[in-house]
Amino acid sequence: MNRLIKKANVLIEALPYIRTFKGKTIVIKYGGHAMTDAPLKEKFAQDVVLLKYVGLNPVIVHGGGPQIDKMLQRVGIEAKFRHGVRVTDEATMEIVEMVLAGKINMEIVDLLNRHGGLAVGLSGKDGGLILSRPLTAKAWAASLEKDLDDGEGDEDFGFVGEVQSIDPTLVRKLQQDHYIPVIAPIGTNREGNTYNINADLVAGAMAAALGAEKLVMMTDVKGIRDAKGRHLSTVSRKDVQRMVKKGTISEGMLPKVHACLDALGGGVGKAHIIDGRIPHAILLEVFTRKGIGTEIAS
Repeated sequence: MNRLIKKANVLIEALPYIRTFKGKTIVIKYGGHAMTDAPLKEKFAQDVVLLKYVGLNPVIVHGGGPQIDKMLQRVGIEAKFRHGVRVTDEATMEIVEMVLAGKINMEIVDLLNRHGGLAVGLSGKDGGLILSRPLTAKAWAASLEKDLDDGEGDEDFGFVGEVQSIDPTLVRKLQQDHYIPVIAPIGTNREGNTYNINADLVAGAMAAALGAEKLVMMTDVKGIRDAKGRHLSTVSRKDVQRMVKKGTISEGMLPKVHACLDALGGGVGKAHIIDGRIPHAILLEVFTRKGIGTEIAS
């Protein structure tokens, strides 16, 4: 009987959050271990479908770096990186698009549909969703708070892009028709060139364009830590900016944090960085008082 009462209490704790977020959009960046571990993939799908059933409007933006590496190796193309960015020539871009907008995107759509959702796969090419432009080394270094040596700012990453603008018309139409949009981070420019874009940055820009209530970034770490290594459950946008300047937040966390800051600056209510290795991480973060990750507030 006590176990049943505990289950009831969990539902009661979630009730005010369900009421508050009903009809609101939540953008989820899906990546890390949660995309490769079979049990975690099932838990992710269950969480997203439940969000939809209780009245929220989830939008998924996914990555796929490890899967791209495997496919490049299979076809005999060497993966090259510069400043942590995948250098993407024309042949590599074909593989990237095939893996992201094809294999991975369809797998996620199928997974959500098998758990009772109505998911639709998209890339930035669909409906003019993501207009992009080439990413320069200088722009990338600025996002990482790094200084470049002379001449490095002119380096070319090939068909690697950044978000220039987002037209959310198609995503909003799908939401109105009760679908769950699943978006691959592929963009195009006005000349028709295709670009590979960092999924974190796409998620942040998408959240701002949709006026989302929340942006949730799934990672393989618990969240943001202070200078003493202590996990922070809640932190303000200004505090995060100070931590970036001091170097407390660095390396792989920087693109995620910048995406969160951009989303908050664009009107998103709150941003969350959570550990996707925890089963049902999304529900635990959104529908409980303490959450499990780091909440960044405006």
